[in-house]
Amino acid sequence: MPIQELQAENSAQAVRLKTSTPRQRSNRKVVAMGRRNGPADNGLTDNLSSALQAADSEFGQILQEVDEISKLLKSDHPDTQTMRVATHPAVWSAVKQALLDRELRYLALTDDLTCLFNRRGFFAAATHQLKLAQRNGQGLLLLFCDVDNLKKINDSYGHREGDQALIHAADALEQTFRDSDILARLGGDEFVVLATEASVQTSEVLLRRLEKALKKSNTGESRYQLSLSVGMARFDPKRAISLGELMAQADEAMYAQKRNHQKSINANS
Repeated sequence: MPIQELQAENSAQAVRLKTSTPRQRSNRKVVAMGRRNGPADNGLTDNLSSALQAADSEFGQILQEVDEISKLLKSDHPDTQTMRVATHPAVWSAVKQALLDRELRYLALTDDLTCLFNRRGFFAAATHQLKLAQRNGQGLLLLFCDVDNLKKINDSYGHREGDQALIHAADALEQTFRDSDILARLGGDEFVVLATEASVQTSEVLLRRLEKALKKSNTGESRYQLSLSVGMARFDPKRAISLGELMAQADEAMYAQKRNHQKSINANS
């Protein structure tokens, strides 16, 4: 395969690993019910790359060697040995296979519907983030969310509309949180977020921002109002707990909110 074609193909594969905008993903989903973003953006790409560093060590070495070959080819007088290596089919076959392996690992960590992390991807990235937070003395917020009345939406308007509601929920979460925060759909109607805690990133600010994003997604929708039940738990690096314990705390807080909301509805009915 000519070098120019191989480089173009590699560039195309690299582009496919990048994140699309929420609008682009939503438009694509309406047509094909299969949006593609990556749990990524640059911040999460870096986070996941660190979490999978061991698995990617061979891939990184291959890219480094290819980079060296490319530099030599761009020189004024590339030597014969460099040209022989650069044009050898086995070299580019190895690069293509490494890119394919990496993309398969990437897809294995991604939720097909929302293109956020799936459960496996979240645990890989979040476990790594908790270790960094404990080492650096950084507080974190974990939010456990689920889409209210998703079963009713499915039953009333069909599963396609239910899927669209999940996509809108994912978009609202993406609009609320930063690129460096870790967002995932655990399955069904459940989402989870691990956010870096900062002076401007308090729980009250986050909830107001999420409420605003959900209100925006409901514009023009008269059949139902998309809403999320949210529970929070704080990771204190001085009294560190496991990711499982943190998620259990946030999950309990979410169901407590649901119970209180139901009591309020019953009291007013």
